[in-house]
Order: sequence, then C-alpha cells, then structure tokens
Amino acid sequence: MKLITKCIILSFFVASQISLLGCAAKYAKLPETTLTGSIQSPGSVEAAVRKAMQKASENKGLNAFIYIDVDEVIKLAVESDTRRNNGELKGPLDGVLLAVKDNIHVAGMPNTAGTPALKKFFPKHDAPVIERLKSAGAIILGKTNMHELAFGISSYNTAFYEGHVGVRNSHNIERMAGGSSGGTGAAIGAGIVYGGLGTDTGGSVRIPSALNGIVGLRPTVGRYSQEGITPISHTRDTAGPMGVDVRSVALLDSVISGDKMVTEPAKKEGLRLGVSKSFLKNIEPEIEALWNKAITAFQKAGIVTVEIDASEIMRLNALVGFPVALYEANSDMRSYLKKYDVGISIEELAAEISSPDVAGTYKGLVLPKKLPGPDGLVEAAPVYEDAIKTQRPMLIQEYEKVFANHKLDALVFPTTPAVAKKADENSSSLENFVLFIQNTDPGSNAGMPGLSIPMGLARDNLPAGIEIDGLPGSDSKLLSIGLALEEILQ
Repeated sequence: MKLITKCIILSFFVASQISLLGCAAKYAKLPETTLTGSIQSPGSVEAAVRKAMQKASENKGLNAFIYIDVDEVIKLAVESDTRRNNGELKGPLDGVLLAVKDNIHVAGMPNTAGTPALKKFFPKHDAPVIERLKSAGAIILGKTNMHELAFGISSYNTAFYEGHVGVRNSHNIERMAGGSSGGTGAAIGAGIVYGGLGTDTGGSVRIPSALNGIVGLRPTVGRYSQEGITPISHTRDTAGPMGVDVRSVALLDSVISGDKMVTEPAKKEGLRLGVSKSFLKNIEPEIEALWNKAITAFQKAGIVTVEIDASEIMRLNALVGFPVALYEANSDMRSYLKKYDVGISIEELAAEISSPDVAGTYKGLVLPKKLPGPDGLVEAAPVYEDAIKTQRPMLIQEYEKVFANHKLDALVFPTTPAVAKKADENSSSLENFVLFIQNTDPGSNAGMPGLSIPMGLARDNLPAGIEIDGLPGSDSKLLSIGLALEEILQ
C-alpha cells in the first residue's frame, strides 16, 4: 500500500556528516550552564539531504518511516546551513536530523500512532519534548513506523508498509525490528539517522534498541513531559531518546530534560551492579554466552557484581503490569482524543484497527475494561485499584530494599532473553510479547529509568542488548554507568 503523500525513506548522514556524537564531543567542552556554541563539520546539511536517495533505495524495505516531507526537510536544512555559515547556531543539535515515533506530536506532520483512524490527524502544536529538540536546532526528518497504537513488541504493523508487512530489523530484513518504537530503532540501526525519539510503556524504547544494536533510554517517569503523546498509560508512559551511542543519548536527554549533559563515565573500580537469575529465565544460549562474556569483562575492569534475589520483584510485577496498562488505556485515550480535538471517538478508533493482535486487545479488553481471569474475563476496575494502590507501591519498596541491602549502583541484565524473531504474524503473539517484556517490564512499572546498550552480535548478525536499571531519579548516574560499560563492551 502507498504511504502518506510525500513519504519516503531517506538517508541523510554518513560518517563524514553531522552526528550526535560529534555534537556531544564539542559541547562536552562548554560551560556547565550552556548548551550553545559552534559545531564545525565537513559538508553541509543540505548536501547530506541531497545524498539521501542512495540510502533511501538501500533501506526502503525496512518500512521505518510513515511520513517524511522532503521539501520541508530540505528547506530547514538550507536554513541551518545559513545559520552555520553566519556562526549563529540555535543550539547543540542545529542541523542534526532526528527520527520521531509517530505517536509524538510534530506540528505540520500527521500523528497516526500507527493506526488507520488517525491518518488525517495533524496536531497543531509540537509536543514539549519536540519543542525542546527544535529549540536546540534539531530537524525532524519524519515520523517513524511503530507497533499499532504502541500495543506490542514486534512493530509488525499491517496498516503502514510497502512491499512486505512490518518494520524490519536493520541487521536482518527477515527479522522484526522490535517494538513498539521499531521504526526509530531500525532507522538509527541502518544509519539513516543518528538519533531519535521513541516511547516506552513496558520496553518499547529498549527492546528495539537492543534488537537493532543501538542505545535507548527509558527515563524516570515524569522526567519528560507526557503532553502531546498518544497514550497507553499515564502511570507507565514516557518518551525516550535513542541513538548510536550513550553519548548521543545523553545529549538528547540533556536537551529534553534541561539537566547538565552527562559526559564522564562512572568510575569502574568498586562500581556495584546487581545481577539475578530471575532475569536469565528463558534466555537463548547465544544471549547467555554474550551475557557471561560481558559480566567477565566487567569484573576484570574492577566492577563488583552482586547476586541478588529478584523473585519478589517479578511476583509483584505480575500483579501490576497488565492491570495498569489495560485499564488506563481506555480513560487515557478518551481524554487524549478530546483534549487534542482529534475528531473521532475511541470506539471509532478501535473499529479501524488493522493489526489483529491490537484489535483483539482493544476490542476484547481495553474498551470493555476487562482483564483475563482464571475463569474468563473479569472487571478491571478492582484489580487496577489494588495494583495502583497496593502492589505498585510494594514493587517500588522492594526495589529500594534490594538496592539498599546490597549497596547497589544499578541492576544489569540482558535487555531481551532472545534475538529478534522472524517478521511475520507470529512475531506479535502473546507468547512473544511476554517473552520480550520479561526483563524490561518490572522497572517500567516502578517508574524507573533503564538504559539499553549493545552487548554484541548473536547468530545471523542479530544484535543483543544489556540493560542497566536504576532507582527513580537516577538518570544521570545511569548514563554515566552506561558510558563506563560501553567502554568495556566496545
């Protein structure tokens, strides 16, 4: 099927052009109070744009983008070149192209959330996270494909594609890109852009980051504004930066959060990282081999790994995850459609859902506010109340207790227990969903920050990731640990 008018997958930056890493290296030398200065790079932004067609041809099969306005991107590139020539850059991202998941509002672009009923919804204003990026000079290349309504881990979206169905893995086109932020992950993994934004409810930034061999941060819930983002759950949702390396993600985080950019790696000697067999359940042998190799390298660098019991974390998480997400999805979506004057009801939205797995979830659970029970469907409200008032606070307390008792700086574990599955309708099965969120979901339900970084390549050139989780509010510390572990793994 055809994509929205003016959509085309482009490639804008190669190694000789502007990268987030280059920006970060420059701005790391600036005073702590500023993110402005001068970035020098060979060539021009416009020249990078005009070299895009070759990469576009190479990567069109990824189905990474839903919308790109080529004329607008070129216009903004020319404006950036003019500023660069005059030495008047807007900020540390001036001229840097970013890919944005198509559930984050960008004025002048559609916000489909990957679902047919929202194809004609053009937000009037940028989401606050986009405002921050644009104020720093970033150019939004386009809106990326995703798992429909962000309800899945495969991005096997039957509504937006060319050629074959689903967003495809940047390392192996026969495999899924992960989700729900699969398009952003694939675009960065393929080198189309150096950074971008996804959203994460239970793993939707970290899973595609791991499966495409890039870095992705789920910040502490509330660190970034939730405004202007198509929701699932206000308790769990957050936008999250994705990039080629930790430094690039740290730069994006600094621009969005307003905090000082993290530039120095944590001291490795004496760093205490918790590990648990609970996070190694269902692990594939090749992922386990990469994990063991990584842990050995960490220990040789002076890092202390501490075996912890995470069984209570996993037990409590099972009582929180689905009840919170599925119950809040109804009221949060109704509020969103009304607040942004989308012009359709939640029932009309649900009627046009294309992907069978999402249609089943929405029509069977979200709309009627039901949850699966041992003897069939049950009313979601009382289960939700128990989850939000009792089980979730207990989950947060359990994390705090584990960190305190073991004097931990962070937890580490494989981001996903498996490599990317084959891209087909089975990739969106409930079995795969549960498998791929196994390790990312607990921290999500506690509102914690999590950072996925590449751990290595498994079979068929398929990447795997290692995740670092910290207590709420420890985002900067987490990024500094990420810089340290990245040095070891590289």
